[in-house]
Amino acid sequence: MGMLIVAAQAAQKPNVIFILMDDMGYSDVGCYGATKVKTPNIDRMAAEGIRFTDFHTGASICSPSRAAFLTGAYPQRCGLYMGINQNREAHWFLGLNPDEITLAEQFKAQGYTTAMVGKWHLGKEEEFSCFHQGFDHYYGAPDNMGHNSAFYDGKEVVYEHTPLEQMTTLYTERMVKHIGAFKDRPFFIYFAHNYPHTPYKAGARFKGSSKDGVRGDVIQEADWGIGEILKALEANGILENTLVIFSSDNGPTNNKYAQPYSGTKYVSMEGGHRVPFILYWKGTVQPVVSDVPVVAMDLFPTLSELIGAPMPTDRKYDGVTLVPLFSGGSIARSPDEPFYYYNCENLQCVRVGDWKLHLPRTQAQLPFWSMKKQKDIATPQLYNLKTDVAEQIDVAAQHPERVSEMMALAESARTKLGEVGQRGAEQRATGTLFPEVPIVGNHVLYWDKLSDKEKGRAKTEFTALKTKRKKSK
Repeated sequence: MGMLIVAAQAAQKPNVIFILMDDMGYSDVGCYGATKVKTPNIDRMAAEGIRFTDFHTGASICSPSRAAFLTGAYPQRCGLYMGINQNREAHWFLGLNPDEITLAEQFKAQGYTTAMVGKWHLGKEEEFSCFHQGFDHYYGAPDNMGHNSAFYDGKEVVYEHTPLEQMTTLYTERMVKHIGAFKDRPFFIYFAHNYPHTPYKAGARFKGSSKDGVRGDVIQEADWGIGEILKALEANGILENTLVIFSSDNGPTNNKYAQPYSGTKYVSMEGGHRVPFILYWKGTVQPVVSDVPVVAMDLFPTLSELIGAPMPTDRKYDGVTLVPLFSGGSIARSPDEPFYYYNCENLQCVRVGDWKLHLPRTQAQLPFWSMKKQKDIATPQLYNLKTDVAEQIDVAAQHPERVSEMMALAESARTKLGEVGQRGAEQRATGTLFPEVPIVGNHVLYWDKLSDKEKGRAKTEFTALKTKRKKSK
């Protein structure tokens, strides 16, 4: 049946809008359990589409998660497994490798118009911009610096400081404008909203509109914007030829928005990885609540199949197509296929079916963003997610054989995808402006782990490189 859907849509070439929220937790919207905010438009998509209850991002932090969505590969495989932070001297020259093939490039090769609205966050330097990764148009605040970020229309700065109160309105107006302009040709729009990541400010109409403070207000305003997008699709006669995807890059910073799961953004508990995921396509996708485990890396093969784009054969991928689920079918993923929870370089968990194993680790292995949020684990911890979604009851002692099997899977993953200080055989190169500058352990330079002397030397080197770069332009 999935092939019939693809064949039926081939002549029309369906449009695709991918809406990605920032730091939105599993229980942040009504259809996933929120009670203090109202999200009628997101809830409508969930009621009329597929609402997934077991969807996982590729990482519990921004940049790696976005890389996984766009490339169909674990962040460790595609080379962008660090959280790009423009405040850190160690990060400014890194980004998604331009050799990576993104979803936008897949669409463009099939004759689609491609646009991005919102937060890019896969490298700030021009060489890593979305224009080098298949996008024709760009509008938004490209990084995570909030009000201090410049706001762009194409390559032109239109606001030196991002107008936080107007952000959702600006994004919504541009999305509606794109839909009207592109309605007569197939299009792919990646809309990566900056909210509810901090800092946030609600527009005047939405201040005090929720029962959950400013954070709730900006979520309700974002839902309004999504409603305007759906109205624009309907008004232009293309709603039934447009797949709308809704998700988040990772979990929230406060666990109360990730219920019933434990953990938050930055960690490998379910609350950091498990987020809303909705596929809405009026008249094509059968409404259902699905408990099928799916991952961010599935988006690339799904959309590639949908638009008739062949999967590149010169690299490995980590997802499967979800098209069969559109009509009630099954996906081609074995129930025994493991899912790996990496935190930057550190492999922290392995999941097989309902079983999730937390691996031993120390503070020394953690990236800077997790050091205050995760504790050392001396021995493996095993949880059954079917009976213990909050990961509170360690049953490792009762299942030693399963622990051994999953530890072996972890060791196999490390040989392919790496570990702290260990390069994996299947890892692709990180994008860098200066290949001659070593990325410690072949991976990211952890600024917090350097001595004062090392920091001083690194700053001197980086300053010299920046100066050299400016002179060469």
